[in-house]
Amino acid sequence: MATPAIRVFHRLEGLFSVYKPPGVHWRVVRDTIETKLLTDINAAPRQPCPPLIRLLKEPSNDGEKRVTLTATSVPALSHHHLVTGPEFQHIGVGVGHRLDLASSGVLVLSVGKANRILPEFYSPPVTRDYTLEGVFGTATDDFSDVGRVVERSTYDHITLDKLNSVLAMLQGANQKALLTYSKVDLRSQEAYELAALGLLGPEGKSAPILTGLRCIDFQPPNFTLEVQCINETQKYLRRVVHEIGLELRSTAACTGVRRTRDGAFTLRHALVRQRWTGSDVRSAIQEYRALEKKSKRNQSPMKKNDFRSVEEKRETVSQRHGSSEITVAAGGE
Repeated sequence: MATPAIRVFHRLEGLFSVYKPPGVHWRVVRDTIETKLLTDINAAPRQPCPPLIRLLKEPSNDGEKRVTLTATSVPALSHHHLVTGPEFQHIGVGVGHRLDLASSGVLVLSVGKANRILPEFYSPPVTRDYTLEGVFGTATDDFSDVGRVVERSTYDHITLDKLNSVLAMLQGANQKALLTYSKVDLRSQEAYELAALGLLGPEGKSAPILTGLRCIDFQPPNFTLEVQCINETQKYLRRVVHEIGLELRSTAACTGVRRTRDGAFTLRHALVRQRWTGSDVRSAIQEYRALEKKSKRNQSPMKKNDFRSVEEKRETVSQRHGSSEITVAAGGE
């Protein structure tokens, strides 16, 4: 029979996200949440100690030297929580795509059995959104504003139109890389339908790819970019800011990296530090489960294996025209 603490733990098994503050290591976030969840689980009512039958001696009342044994039920103190300690000593809290020390934003976590489905959440690779803040005129050894300054330059010649031109060039180059890593014949019907469904992406591991890049604020020397990417690291994103400065014949350093979305999790779903409690985590897990069910119902049933080959398409077209000599090149062949 499951104890109250076990039932509380089962309600906490799932995926959820928290907001990682800048300057805090992701291990500290994970350990803090694990400690708070353990406290909530072990605070559940404990079952009473099981009864234990003992034979107790009772002296005779008539003055004779006789001993009477009486069967008495007493609690088994060996099962008391002050003896056994907390019912749960450890729970496994997994971490999704990590954020480095200086970065902030959405961090996906898992509890219990959900640790086994966490790799499936990132397969195929999911798209993540970031907000990058940068400053023109400075270059550092680690591409951040706190690194050692290695160069200073002017930035008066930079305009929003020039910045947008560089961003469009970078996005075009990354779109070409996305098609290369997708390992799908770009002239095929499969590639067209995958692109229409938004499922065209790299197969397996690939280099970081920027799927979207635009400027949302430009007040020289400061600027802010909105980025959608796959298989990225925060160091790579800071390097992108540095390379943008070089393309504009200046220099640039990244002053902030903030993740706003990791797959289905957005800032709206991320729990801030004050809400790292068992009840809030349970609510976040239930919300994600409801969102996942709704997404599966709306998702198209079409899969890769459902695509017909080019030869099958040719046969269908031939049959429709009533002649086996008529063939139509599918997908632009």
